[in-house]
Amino acid sequence: MSLAAVARPVRRVLVPATVALAPPPLGAGVHEFSGHTMGTTWSVRLVASVTLSREPVLRAIQGALDEVVDQMSTWQPHSDLVRFNRAAPATWHRLPEAFFEVLACARHVARRSGGAFDPTTGALVDAWGFGPAARQGVPDDAGRRVVLERAGWQRLELDPARRAARQAGGLALDLSAIAKGFGVDRVARRLAALGLDSHLVEVGGELRGSGVKPDGRPWWVQLEHPDAAADPAPTLLALHDRSVATSGDYRRWFEHDGARYSHTIDPRDGRPIRHGVASVTVIHPECMLADAWSTALNVLGPEAGPALANRLGLAARFLVRSGTLFEERTSMAFDDLLQ
Repeated sequence: MSLAAVARPVRRVLVPATVALAPPPLGAGVHEFSGHTMGTTWSVRLVASVTLSREPVLRAIQGALDEVVDQMSTWQPHSDLVRFNRAAPATWHRLPEAFFEVLACARHVARRSGGAFDPTTGALVDAWGFGPAARQGVPDDAGRRVVLERAGWQRLELDPARRAARQAGGLALDLSAIAKGFGVDRVARRLAALGLDSHLVEVGGELRGSGVKPDGRPWWVQLEHPDAAADPAPTLLALHDRSVATSGDYRRWFEHDGARYSHTIDPRDGRPIRHGVASVTVIHPECMLADAWSTALNVLGPEAGPALANRLGLAARFLVRSGTLFEERTSMAFDDLLQ
């Protein structure tokens, strides 16, 4: 792990190792698409012939994202996730393939992170006013304990053979910290199935790139920073078959009685994080995992987070608040990408 104050005067470049990339077709151009999903925006840039029929591509992209919303949204009253949350105790439910895939991945990250990531925090998210329910102030200790007793990824039983999950009673799933990343992956798969192998997909700031642009250059993206205007060392990443996701305390928060509360909640004690980490960025082949791990490492904090990233070989960057500046901590896998 490297540890240094962010005070570099030059731009840095991250380049993942990758296989040889096929050149784009002659006469190809970059086509841009955009829209709305999951309470945010999405955008796609892809390389294709200038005669590309745009409408089928747009339908494929929006359709892929709409399926994620229909299955996993906490805001849609008739989504598969909401129906599971409302189900009777001790009942098993067959889930759509995508929903089960995301839920199984979420439970895997929960186990590997020691519970720093937990897909059963829906009631906690609501209690702190970051879900569909209106904020009712700050929950007291007694109320928080009641909610915590109903949560816990260990209570979530899955049956892969039947693609089913058991509602243990009171479990409230929330996949907001992983669903956007999965949506990015799903769109990328849909584009690849259409033969559109060179693309850059973005949903709410989470990105995945594949192939190259018509000039043969990669899809360059700048890593997110809590204060982009004050970032003295912008970091560029070549998204060669890689994804990047960032979890930050500056995205959603509220103030109450002079205290600032982040939307990132530690599932282990039921409180918003307060350890000074402003953001965590993770680079991974799968955007679903980049999304989930950026949240898990953010919850773990400035010491345990980098330590776990190193143990698991995750490429991660931590920005820790230090007065008005940000102190950077990076994992070994992140440093290996630096050029």
